Amino acid sequence: MTLVDTPAITTGGPSLAQERRLVTAIPGPRSQELMARKAAAVASGVGTTIPVSVVAAGGGVIVDADGNSLIDLGSGIAVTGVGNANPRVVEAVTAQLNAFTHTCFTVAPYDNYVAVAEKLNALTPGDHVKRSALFNSGAEAVENAVKIARHYTKKQAVVAFDHAYHGRTNLTMGLTARNIPYKSGFGPFASEVYRAPLSYPFRDGGLSGAEAAARAISVIEKQVGAENLAAIIIEPIQGEGGFIVPAQGFLPALVEWARANDVVFIADEVQTGFARTGAWFASEHEGIVPDLVVTAKGIAGGLPLSAVTGRAEIMDSAMAGGLGGTYGGNPLACAAALATIESYEEDGLIGRAREIGAVLIGRLNALRTADPRIGDVRGRGAMVAIELVDPETGAPDAALTKAVAEHAHANGVVVLTCGTYGNVIRFLPPLTISDELLVDGLGVVAEGLKTA
Repeated sequence: MTLVDTPAITTGGPSLAQERRLVTAIPGPRSQELMARKAAAVASGVGTTIPVSVVAAGGGVIVDADGNSLIDLGSGIAVTGVGNANPRVVEAVTAQLNAFTHTCFTVAPYDNYVAVAEKLNALTPGDHVKRSALFNSGAEAVENAVKIARHYTKKQAVVAFDHAYHGRTNLTMGLTARNIPYKSGFGPFASEVYRAPLSYPFRDGGLSGAEAAARAISVIEKQVGAENLAAIIIEPIQGEGGFIVPAQGFLPALVEWARANDVVFIADEVQTGFARTGAWFASEHEGIVPDLVVTAKGIAGGLPLSAVTGRAEIMDSAMAGGLGGTYGGNPLACAAALATIESYEEDGLIGRAREIGAVLIGRLNALRTADPRIGDVRGRGAMVAIELVDPETGAPDAALTKAVAEHAHANGVVVLTCGTYGNVIRFLPPLTISDELLVDGLGVVAEGLKTA
């Protein structure tokens, strides 16, 4: 880390100095001014993780209005995998901006929407014929995936899983498991949504993936019935629920049961997609081929875009005009997506995610060996987490988690917490981060554990 006396505000992009630099306490006076304005102008339900006023970002850092340079281990919640100001994305969006910003694809279509659909059809798991439809947010895409599955199967029920997170709209709140802050007081929620137990190896007492799948299927058959079930929706690795990686065999068993019972299997790859786990999609790690894949976050380098991609017969079942939206597949976002996908392909970012994962897993497991409060280290690629617990009982320790995160924020490292019990720290660095920044950031987290 560098300590300097005066702010050094620079423009965004990879030219930013890749260092942790503290000029003021966090938040500094200029950031405090913004937070005061936020309190006066923005609804209090819109929270923030760290109270800074960002003026530039790129590579693996975020720079605030006071000149502080913070290590980014969150990527805007897995959005900026290619970096916050990727040159390919900037160039592509600028060119599109100079051409036109909007026509509404469902009114007057344009090339780059189709090109994004072609890319998604080629990249998502499976060699079957596929179709794609583009939307704005992960939650909107999840809703459309459920809508499509219901229309195709002529059934209504949907099963989600314990610890799931699928969004903040009415239907997706019903699919989401965690009450506070996502659901409390916002009901009633959409009907015909049911929940099954997940495979959670750290807390399953040695249950195998096959055994956990049999448990879940038993619940589904007894409480819902395959004859009523349109779709199963699951995150191949849970995000907000705590970066839970199901035991090997759990996902394939669910897919096999869904196929045998005419149930659409939806993989919510909003957080896990686009190189994040060291593969294009997390489904690939267990060789599963979903019927529908939902994507967003890392798809467009920070611009709002999401998609549903799936089997042509399922996607084409909706009537003409049944899918769409005014902004869905906006041309600027589509230009960004094509450039972002090019960056993943041409800049070696899938391999880079695996390298980042090796550093994260290695360093965090070393901390776990020395500190029994780290109950579990888990994840894949650049999507890794630690679960903090009482070492005597294994009970979740949300207070410790909060203290470590606050120490990191105060010392110039952006980390995010998650988990149903609020006791998980997740690491989602941009795939453009250097090993030096990554190790420095993990060192700050280690200091936080020592002082907590």
